[in-house]
Amino acid sequence: MRAALVICVLAVAISVTLARTMDRCSLAREMYRLGVPKSQLARWTCIARHESDYRTHVVGPPNSDGSNDYGIFQINDRYWCQPASGKYSSNGCNINCNELLTDNIRNSVRCAQKVQGEQGWTAWATWEYCSGPLPSIDDCFNCNSYERDL
Repeated sequence: MRAALVICVLAVAISVTLARTMDRCSLAREMYRLGVPKSQLARWTCIARHESDYRTHVVGPPNSDGSNDYGIFQINDRYWCQPASGKYSSNGCNINCNELLTDNIRNSVRCAQKVQGEQGWTAWATWEYCSGPLPSIDDCFNCNSYERDL
């Protein structure tokens, strides 16, 4: 019994240490380094804020169709990634859904760009919060904001 408790505590500790919570500017800078146009960064950061609160490890609760959404951009497993459960998915990004839950957001960004390219910004239910004028992202690229990350 004691060994099982230790294993549970270690599993929780490991999962918490692998979980990454970004902020608006760290996400914007990382996406920019991954080649996302600066003109799109305010939209992407808005979507990430409303979808996952900038958390990379989030799996959303079941949707009405039984699907789930994964990662910082809440990518749907019915259409875009293959869930570990083996349930059917179109798997449009040709990726395992768990790969969208890592601290390295490259796969999440690439898949989100594919979704946006095929379905537009309205693919995200939170688009209503991000469709109008948004604050400039330029403040994330000044020297002071970089110093905070060091």
